[in-house]
Amino acid sequence: MSGTSTTGRRVGVGIVIAVLSLVLAGLAGVAVYSAVAPRPATANPLDGATLWSNPDSSAAKAAADDPQFRPIADEPAATWLTPEQHDASEIGGYVRGLVDEARRSGAWPVLVVYGVPQRDCQAQDSSGGSADDADYRAWVGAIARSLTAQTIVILEPDALALSTQCDNRQQRVAELRSAVGLLARSGATIYLDAGHSGWVAPGDMAQLLRDAGVGQVRGFASNVSNFETTDDERTYDDAVSSDLGGAHYVIDTSRNGNGPTSDQAWCNPPGRGLGDRPRVVEDGTRLDATLWIKNPGESDGSCNGGPPAGQWWPEGAKALIAGGK
Repeated sequence: MSGTSTTGRRVGVGIVIAVLSLVLAGLAGVAVYSAVAPRPATANPLDGATLWSNPDSSAAKAAADDPQFRPIADEPAATWLTPEQHDASEIGGYVRGLVDEARRSGAWPVLVVYGVPQRDCQAQDSSGGSADDADYRAWVGAIARSLTAQTIVILEPDALALSTQCDNRQQRVAELRSAVGLLARSGATIYLDAGHSGWVAPGDMAQLLRDAGVGQVRGFASNVSNFETTDDERTYDDAVSSDLGGAHYVIDTSRNGNGPTSDQAWCNPPGRGLGDRPRVVEDGTRLDATLWIKNPGESDGSCNGGPPAGQWWPEGAKALIAGGK
C-alpha cells in the first residue's frame, strides 16, 4: 500500500513538472521572440506625432502684423540650421532651445541641416557652408549632441544631387557619410536629401544615397524647395526606395500645389501655389509624411523680383496663398 502510494505521487509530480516545463518553455519562447522580433518594416516612427510650428518663423512674425499670412504661419514648417547663422560654438545651444520648446508643446520639430562646405556649388544663390571638413564635423557634432529622439532631421538639401554636376561626388559622399554617423547616434528620425523627380535618375540617386549611408538612418527626403507634384514624387521615391530595399521617405509639399513650370524653373517661378498640408502619413506605405521643408514665402534667391535667398518675401507669399490648394 505504501509502495503504490509513493509511485502514484511520483507519477503525479512527474506530470506536473512536465506540464510546468512546457508552459515555462512556451513563455520563454514568447519572451525571446518579443525581445528580438524586429519592428515591422512598414512601422512609421512618426505615427501619432504632432509637427511643431516655430513661433519665431518668418511667416509667424509676418502674420503677427498682417493676418493674411496666417495660411502659411498656421502650418508647421521646418527650421533651417546654417553655420552662417550659428557656428559650431553656438549651434548646440540654439538647437537645444528649439528642441526644448517643441517638447514643451508636445510636438516634434523638423530641422534642416544645411552647412556642407561649398554649398550650392552651381547656382550660388545659397552658396557658403562650413569652411572645411573639420569645421563641418564639429558643427554637425554639436547639432547631434543637442537632438532628441522626438526630432526630424533633413540632411543637406541638394548636396547629393548637385554632386553629379559639380564634379565633387566623392568628397560630398564622404562628408555626408560622416554627418550621418554623427547624427544617427542621437536617435532622431533622419532623412538624407534625394533631390527631386526631375533631376537625377532613380537608380543613380539610390546609389548616391547608399554610398552616403542612408542605411544608417530612416530614409530620404525629396522635392525640398522644389515644385514637383506629390504624385510624381511618390512615383520617383518609390523607385528609389525599391532600389534601396524599401527605404522610407518624406516629401516637401510646401509649394507644389500647381506643380512645376514647363521649363522646370526653380528660382521664385511665378504661378505656383501652396501644396498639401504637412501631415504624418499612417497608411503603411513607404511615405512617412508630407512636410513643409522649404518655408513658403521665403525667397529662393535674387530672381523674379525676389530678395536674396532665405529672406521673407511678402509678394511671393501672397502669390503662393492665392495659387494654393
